[in-house]
Amino acid sequence: LRQFAQRGFAMTAVSQMASEKPANSKTFKIYRWNPDKPTEKPRMQEYKLNLSQTGPMVLDALIKIKNEVEYNPLTAGPAARAGNCGSCAMNIDGRNTLACITNIPKDQPTTDLVIYPLPHMFVVKDLVPDMTYFYKQYASIKPWLQRKDTLDPSKEILQSPEDRKKLDGLYECILCACCSTACPSYWWNQDVYLGPSVLLQAYRWMADSRDQHLSERLAQMENAFSVYRCHTIMNCTRTCPKHLNPGNAIAQIKLLLAKN
Repeated sequence: LRQFAQRGFAMTAVSQMASEKPANSKTFKIYRWNPDKPTEKPRMQEYKLNLSQTGPMVLDALIKIKNEVEYNPLTAGPAARAGNCGSCAMNIDGRNTLACITNIPKDQPTTDLVIYPLPHMFVVKDLVPDMTYFYKQYASIKPWLQRKDTLDPSKEILQSPEDRKKLDGLYECILCACCSTACPSYWWNQDVYLGPSVLLQAYRWMADSRDQHLSERLAQMENAFSVYRCHTIMNCTRTCPKHLNPGNAIAQIKLLLAKN
């Protein structure tokens, strides 16, 4: 009986210690701004979450804050949660990336996680940037297959496996703008410089063996700003959440311009 009593006391002490153990919490500092309240300045708002009650990704924490914590709901882009739509692109702890594929760091529980919208963009609300001009730039490169001959719609345009392989590392771009908004040249010249993301997409069509408008595509770039504002800083390649290399695509465009 004495042994059972001692064991029971020990189990009770352990359970009390477990209940007194601090929660696995982390503080999130998030940029907030509401255009419906123009007199209020942008601010950083803190939210403390128990990580054992949320998913492993930053997007999970943002959804929990939006749905359960904040009476003034946080606004963030809708996301497919698969790293393929680019809607949850934002600046997390100083790096442009996607919230849906970024793990909440748990090895430093006392360090706050700081979240801003993509830098050097107009903000629609909270973490949502205004992508209007970015998409206009994308449309300007005519991102579709252009042919000079008349095609039979019942037949495919054949492409060799070697030519198809040239598109790897280009077609995967999801237009999240993480690379463009990490580029200092794009920060200061985005009215005339197309930026890493759009230039990678432009080269995707230049490299496509099925396209017949290479000269016209290059002619559009034949000026001092569209391409040549790139100074090979390579922030774009370092920050790309899809592990692509926009810097190399821009270098290939410059090489084509020199040859033609």
